[in-house]
Amino acid sequence: MKARVTITLKPGVLDPQGRAIQNALGGLGFAGVDGVRQGKYIELDLADGTSADAIDEMCRKLLANTVIENYRIEVL
Repeated sequence: MKARVTITLKPGVLDPQGRAIQNALGGLGFAGVDGVRQGKYIELDLADGTSADAIDEMCRKLLANTVIENYRIEVL
């Protein structure tokens, strides 16, 4: 089975990588980009029957910094 984990910064947390991307897009001539938030995407190949609780624990313990990041799990 597969699970997708999308990790994003919580609102209000500064995003220097997002700002760098926004500035680079402007430098390349792309106008109208008012903001960029950068995140992470992780795809997990898991044993069949892996519980949603186990995937959530993986996120909380290693994959996401829950102080500054939110995560969303999608089991495929």
